[in-house]
Amino acid sequence: MKFKDWLVEIFTWWNSQTIGTRFYTWRFGQRVGEDERGNVYYQTADGTRRWVIYNGPAEASAIGAGWHGWMHHRVATPPTAENYKPYEWEKPHQENLTGTAFAYRPKGSLLNTAERPRVTGDYDAWKP
Repeated sequence: MKFKDWLVEIFTWWNSQTIGTRFYTWRFGQRVGEDERGNVYYQTADGTRRWVIYNGPAEASAIGAGWHGWMHHRVATPPTAENYKPYEWEKPHQENLTGTAFAYRPKGSLLNTAERPRVTGDYDAWKP
């Protein structure tokens, strides 16, 4: 581990894990599995506490549906322990892109680079 990475781990909570989380994971954590994004999931020996070490910024929407159910104690078995296959009608998980360059910007949005639609004239402003 580089010195810079060590400092980032001490002073930031939004980037992967803190030094306290690293120590707690080393001391009490049992690795349960890893998802396709590189997030690593842990639990305590008795299974009462569950947590995730994010691969990159800590963003809760980066957790897929299968792991979300396990993290919130909705299911007892993690997706790695069962043969979890999404239905054919399910779209692949996509994290929340709000606030990024990839966010959805509809026609008419000030942040959309396309030209705004013309006003059709069917709108009358309210006059008190």
